[in-house]
Amino acid sequence: GWSDEMANVANQVLQLSQSNSVSTVLMYGESGTGKELVAKAVHNLSNRESKKFIAINCGAIPANLLESELFGHEKGSFTGATTKKIGKFQIANGGTIFLDEIGDMPLELQVKLLRVLQEGTIEPVGSTSPIKVNVRVLAATHVNLEEAISEGRFREDLFYRLNVIPIYLSPLRKRPDDIEPLLLHFQDKHIGGDKKILY
Repeated sequence: GWSDEMANVANQVLQLSQSNSVSTVLMYGESGTGKELVAKAVHNLSNRESKKFIAINCGAIPANLLESELFGHEKGSFTGATTKKIGKFQIANGGTIFLDEIGDMPLELQVKLLRVLQEGTIEPVGSTSPIKVNVRVLAATHVNLEEAISEGRFREDLFYRLNVIPIYLSPLRKRPDDIEPLLLHFQDKHIGGDKKILY
């Protein structure tokens, strides 16, 4: 069976999915601990499951591109903006956006994200007209955000807005009870349940 930790995570996911609340969730864990899988489960089990789930890694996109990726931009708003672009928040409207590696988000974008969480509006680059969005925000980090706050790299007000429901995911090496269920899961998924690869 699953470890107690994963059973607790599964319970949290179920409770989150069944409540009509759109509380933000902040997941903590190293790379590869399944944060995106948990985010997808929260979305798929919720009343938003028929809408879009969009995952974006804040650390994998250069800061100058991340803003228009998330919030969109108007034609001509900067060099190279030859067409209008719809951002991920608008695309995910009614659904869920998963912001992975939130600790890598530049401070100037943290302000814009805070506005989304407080007011439910976005402002594309080059626009002065706010656009209403209804998006559930799930975020994840592998860095210690409280440390990042004390070093001036992360906004404290944003941290409290995101950390409404914290979920902690420890690495597989710290929960060996989960190895066999995971192997069985991948065996069923990729080989088919009738072929045994474990024994």
